Amino acid sequence: MDGQNSVFIIVGLGNPGPEYQETRHNVGFMVLDTLSQRKQLQFSRGRGRFLQTSYRQGREKVLLIKPLTFMNLSGQAVQEAVRYYKLTDLSKLLVVCDDLNLPFGTIRLRRSGSDGGQKGLRSVIESLGTREFPRLRVGIGNHFSDAVQFVLSPFTRQEKEDLPVILEWATDAVEAFVSEGIDRAMSKFNRHILEK
Repeated sequence: MDGQNSVFIIVGLGNPGPEYQETRHNVGFMVLDTLSQRKQLQFSRGRGRFLQTSYRQGREKVLLIKPLTFMNLSGQAVQEAVRYYKLTDLSKLLVVCDDLNLPFGTIRLRRSGSDGGQKGLRSVIESLGTREFPRLRVGIGNHFSDAVQFVLSPFTRQEKEDLPVILEWATDAVEAFVSEGIDRAMSKFNRHILEK
């Protein structure tokens, strides 16, 4: 095992199972899938309720974690991963999730903060007992009458055309978070990527 100072944990939030695979709520999984494809990695079952894979970025070991719990219990899997890998510096934990409050095409990195109504993020905060960890929120739009139905629905045809660009942008942000630090990553990537 590497020393704790050389490990980053990147968690993508979503719901397990093929029926949820293409839904808005699973955009956290989609970002990690994009990163794993970029690095030619395969996920396997971890020592807990999560899938994992890892790669080296410079001197850092980067662990990618996808909880096998449902969204509102995500914190249980995150807590297991943090404990197993002995991550004591939570500034090296990045949680990637969807956000109803951000327009589609926007990503926002933050050092810490509230859950903003995102139930997976709420579960992580409750399980870790702190809001002091970075998160990358990916906007999924807010044109809905029923929030629950909306987050569990697939993207529109136009959104699906734009989605790969957003996922690549978010993946670039994750890599910058590891290699350049959160301040530089925030200044580079916190914007609406689809604005012309």
